Amino acid sequence: MSTQAPLTGIRVADFTWVWAGPHCTQQLAHLGADVIRVESKSRPCVTRMLPPFADFEAGPNRSGYFNQYNQGKRSIALDLKHPDGLEAARRLCAASDVVTENFAAGVMNRMGLGYTQLQKRRADVIMISLSGYGADGPDHGKVSYGPAQVPLSGMSSVTGYRGHPPMHVGVSYGDPTAGLHGAVALLSALLHRARTGQGQHIDLSQWETSVVVLADALIAQQLHGSPPERDGNRDPHMAPHGIFRTLGEDRWIALAVEDDAAWRRLCGLIEHAELATDARFATLAARKANEDALDAIVTDWTSRHDPVDLTERLQALSIPAHTVATNRDLAESAHLEAAGAFLRHPHPEVGVRQHFGPPWRLRRQSFRTTQAAPCVGADTEDVLRDVCGYPDDEISRLREAGVLS
Repeated sequence: MSTQAPLTGIRVADFTWVWAGPHCTQQLAHLGADVIRVESKSRPCVTRMLPPFADFEAGPNRSGYFNQYNQGKRSIALDLKHPDGLEAARRLCAASDVVTENFAAGVMNRMGLGYTQLQKRRADVIMISLSGYGADGPDHGKVSYGPAQVPLSGMSSVTGYRGHPPMHVGVSYGDPTAGLHGAVALLSALLHRARTGQGQHIDLSQWETSVVVLADALIAQQLHGSPPERDGNRDPHMAPHGIFRTLGEDRWIALAVEDDAAWRRLCGLIEHAELATDARFATLAARKANEDALDAIVTDWTSRHDPVDLTERLQALSIPAHTVATNRDLAESAHLEAAGAFLRHPHPEVGVRQHFGPPWRLRRQSFRTTQAAPCVGADTEDVLRDVCGYPDDEISRLREAGVLS
């Protein structure tokens, strides 16, 4: 088994912040790339200042949010408003295979760090811009943020309960989808460069990466002239389908009966075999027409049982079901632990903490990120010296001039 990660030797100058960009570069770090975050102590990434904090003590190096999405990276602190800080950033880009940013369209160009400008120092550089709306089109100059991407993508219009207004999905979905799509695009660009020697600029629209997960709703609109109706946890092609209350405080089970055969098996399990031939429930069409009564029957049964026990009994009958997991359930999951989902690396300020690693394992390659997220500017001098080629006396001058902040 090989222990060399696929992106060993690839360097990434990472100008991203918040979630979408760091989530993108996190995938590259998991694959072995040397990801160097360009930060500023005077204007730290907002996620460094977001809870949860280790031991409930706030601090730029103590955020669980930041430390999750920046495992295995390095950090260099530069004042990009200072000419010497910009020059250091240009040197870093010239020494990097990939440059990443997720500012609003045009910001990097105005700083002198746009793709055309960076090409002059490294012709085969690959750059990705994960902007809210992409580089072109009438909306390209608008600012964007994750929570706004959900309603903008159309996701909120199909999320919610029947007869109720649109709802947010509970997470800034545009950020992780943009990050994952960006990582795939970068891998494609690296393969293209390996074959042709050519770098390129990747223009990614976070708006579009959210829209593409709604293909069924878009198709419904195009074919029928109307979007899918908001219908809570129900599904147009399965019944019963949803989240049902069980024994215990705020305990639930998710259940999906995919066809009539599964419905008959469920009827046997709840000891009401007669429901399988009941005209109200015998077919999918009948169950959908009588779904309120159907859900009441299922809830009456599930509410009298433990969700973990129900999960085992339903799974034994090949009925897709599982306890609705709490965060504690996930953090203490024996399955996730055995599967190797968790990473634990010592952090210089908060000690060893549990983080989620990549949700995949390669059977012929064994590699993971090997260090915790960096403290702000922890690698500044090493990067300037070893990557950018600055001598020690010049690094001292930059520090005295306040450039390394």
